[in-house]
Order: sequence, then C-alpha cells, then structure tokens
Amino acid sequence: MTTEHSTDGPGTDGWTAAVRQRLGLGRLLPLGEAADGAWLSEQAAVGALRRAAARVPGVALGTVRLSLAEPDAPGEPAVPPPPSALPPGPLRIDGEFAAAAGEPLLPLADRLREALSGCAVDRLGLLVTQTDLRVTALLDLTGESPAPAGPVEVPLAPPDSGPAQVVAAVPGVAHLTRALGPGVVLTPGHVRVELATAAGHRPLDVALAVRAAVTAALPGAPSVAVLVSAMEAAPDAP
Repeated sequence: MTTEHSTDGPGTDGWTAAVRQRLGLGRLLPLGEAADGAWLSEQAAVGALRRAAARVPGVALGTVRLSLAEPDAPGEPAVPPPPSALPPGPLRIDGEFAAAAGEPLLPLADRLREALSGCAVDRLGLLVTQTDLRVTALLDLTGESPAPAGPVEVPLAPPDSGPAQVVAAVPGVAHLTRALGPGVVLTPGHVRVELATAAGHRPLDVALAVRAAVTAALPGAPSVAVLVSAMEAAPDAP
C-alpha cells in the first residue's frame, strides 16, 4: 500500500524521467548512526558543502564526492533501507579545489577541510571521519569562477493521506518528495518516508523527529526509514 501514485504516464518518457531523478540524487548516504534509520542524498549533501566552501576565501571547490570510509566493513541498518542506499558507517569526503595564486596551500586546504567537515557533521548530521582534498588549479581572483551545475529538481509529493500529513506537520519538513516513488510508502511493519528539509533545520534532527512522529501515529509501531532527498537553502545562502 502506498499513499500516492506517480503522475508520470506510461512509456519511455516517464521511465526516463524517473531514472534521471534517481541518478540525480547520487549516493544515498547514511545519516547519523545505524540506529537512526535515516539517509541523505549525496546531491543535497554536496549542495550544502558547496555553500560552506563558498565562505572560505581563496578557494573554489571543484568535484566533491562522499563515500563510505570503511567500505569493507559495512554496518547493519536498524531498519530496511531505501533502495540502493549505502549501509551505515563512517563517511569520507573527497574533493578537488582551485587555490588562490600566491597563497600558502596548506593553510588554505586546512580551512577548506575544516569548513567541509564541520558542515557535514554539525549542520547535516553525517558521520564524516576523513576529508581528503587535492589542489588541481590556481585560482585567478580577478575573474569569475564557473558556477557549479544546479541541482536536479526533486518532484514534490502531496500530503494526501494520514501518514503523509503526519510527516508534513513535523517542524523542519519543507515538503514530501517522490524521487524514489511516493513520498510515503507503507509495507507490512515498515514505512519509508522521502522528504525535503526546510532552511535552517538539521536533516538528522528532522529525520529523527519524523521517525518518532510516524511511529507514534501508526498502529503496531512500525519501523520507519527516512530519506532526505533535498534541502532548502536560506535565501541569503551563496
């Protein structure tokens, strides 16, 4: 049983759009500890990391990826995870950046590393234990750096059922999304929720609040998995 059906019609176009939306999310990263039952899309995480890097003078962040720091020792999720989600475990950030010409590289790298890891841990709730950076170019501060590609749009899912309305009412939930399917999927003994967080709210905190609200609202205390597929940025964010 699901709370909402896709509005994409049958045929190649709908299938292609669904695949594009799924690929646009990137990896589904474990959010918090294994017991937290939450995941964050790599697309959303990278967007937040880029905004944090934009506040570091003298650097321009290039390619950035997040992955498991210990891929050979994956953790066991406490709840059924979203499709193809990474298992729980510490994460690493791998990034490339351009540095301002004439600036000492090590201090620049340290400031960028601190900004990225601080954002990931404190503002998002990701368990990042490694941040590896590589300088790939010198930055000409007299010119304009190319703007990074914009995020893939994540389709909204209307709160058209009781469980979906419970999720939508949790503080910090901007709206439900449906990149993987309906915003709320009910299966025997389990609920999967997909949502976007409102600006200024830590994704891990919102996910935990949603899990608690859904578990309390539904009979039988089902397990709940939450995927934060998108994050709204503050209007004044770079």
